[in-house]
Amino acid sequence: MTAPVFVVPEDVFRQGIPGGRYVLDGPEGRHAVSVKRLRAGEDVVLTDGAGHWSEGVVEGSEGKDRLLVMDLESVTEEPAEQPRITVVQALPKGDRGELAVETMTETGVDAIVPWTASRCITQWKGERGAKALAKWRSTAREAGKQSRRTRFPEVAEAASTGQVARLLATADFAAVLHETGDTSLATAELPASGEIVLVVGPEGGVAPEELAAFAEAGAEPYVLGRSVLRTSTAGTAAVALLLGRTGRWS
Repeated sequence: MTAPVFVVPEDVFRQGIPGGRYVLDGPEGRHAVSVKRLRAGEDVVLTDGAGHWSEGVVEGSEGKDRLLVMDLESVTEEPAEQPRITVVQALPKGDRGELAVETMTETGVDAIVPWTASRCITQWKGERGAKALAKWRSTAREAGKQSRRTRFPEVAEAASTGQVARLLATADFAAVLHETGDTSLATAELPASGEIVLVVGPEGGVAPEELAAFAEAGAEPYVLGRSVLRTSTAGTAAVALLLGRTGRWS
C-alpha cells in the first residue's frame, strides 16, 4: 500500500521546510490522527496538489488534530502530463456531478469545466451555484488524495456554451461525444502534446445549436462505443480511453 497523501498550503514548499519537520494540523491533521490513526514510523506524503510533494515519516502526534512529520528532506516537482486532457462536463442531476468528478479525478483527468448546457435540468445560480462548485472542487481534492495524486485536476468556474466554444477553438484536439459522430474516439488521430478538450453533454443530449457552435470552433462529434453511457460515466470512460491511446498509461 502506498503512503497516504495529505494536502498542505502551496507556500509550504516555496518557503522550504525548516529542519525537515512539519506539523500537519487543521482538518488534514485531524484526519491523519483521528481517522487514519497514523502512528510513529509510518510513511506519509505531503503535497500542495499542484505537483510539489515530499515524503516523510510520522514522528508522533499531539492531541487529536496535530501530526508531527519528520525526514522531509527533499521536495519533488511532478511535471504536468502531456497531452493535457480537459473534460467539459454538462451539469448532471443530484450527486451525479460529484460522481463524475470523483471518477474522472481517480482516472487521471487534468481539468474539468462545468458546463451549463441548455438541456441541463440542473442550473447553477447564485449561492446554490457557488456551493455546487465548491463541492466539485472539494470532491476533486479528496479523490486526488485517495488516488495518490500530487497534481490535482483544476475545476473551473461554470462555463456558458460560448465560453466552451472559445475553449474548444484553442485546443489541439477538440471533440464532442455525440451519437451523430461517424468516427469512434478509439480511432481518432490524437496529438502527442498540447491540449485535448472533450465535451460530455447532459442526459437530454447536446442541442443542435450547441453542436453547431462547437463545430464552428473546430470540435467534431465522436462516438465512444455501442452502448449509451450516462453523462456521469461517459467522461470517465473517455478519459481512460484517451490516457491509454496517448501513452500516458504506458
